[in-house]
Amino acid sequence: MSKNSEVKVDLSRIESAVREILFAVGEDMQREGLRGTPARVANMYAELLGGMRQDPKEHLKTVFRENYDEIVLLRDIPFYSICEHHIMPFIGRCHVAYLPDGQVLGVSKLARVVDCFARRLQVQERLTVQIADFLMDNLKPKGAAVVVEASHSCMTIRGVKKPGSVMVTSALRGIFIRDPRSRNEVLRLMNVDRE
Repeated sequence: MSKNSEVKVDLSRIESAVREILFAVGEDMQREGLRGTPARVANMYAELLGGMRQDPKEHLKTVFRENYDEIVLLRDIPFYSICEHHIMPFIGRCHVAYLPDGQVLGVSKLARVVDCFARRLQVQERLTVQIADFLMDNLKPKGAAVVVEASHSCMTIRGVKKPGSVMVTSALRGIFIRDPRSRNEVLRLMNVDRE
């Protein structure tokens, strides 16, 4: 069990902080619409950041021995995460592929691994690398490839205000770095630019 999984969310402390923010921006905490807001926000953070208290290895219990030596790809996995720089959401889709070396992972487990890493205070670059490295370290495939596409609210609704912009990050490991044909094949199968 990871150290973070033992840490409980202090809901009352979050509620107090939210009350302080609302006071600081000049809101009236007695206003009907705000009375339950601190508790709602505390529960929201506990949910959105639930991956901090999860060990992604929990999702490796459904590994099958299989003599399959072609690419396994789960494309368009929707996810949401919280950017650690502004505590605002970034939302997108993740494409995860690996080339098995004697074992395959239950397909839903790929999505669960993505969620486990996404539901933390994150930056997209780290999220992408964490997923690829986790697969390499724990599934031991011949290669792994992860591409993440996301829209960041910290730049679409504030700051530079560029709605519709999408950030794309990738992490290639093993054969997908060493062999240009394998790299081209996996990126073609991901077909990130399709619409």
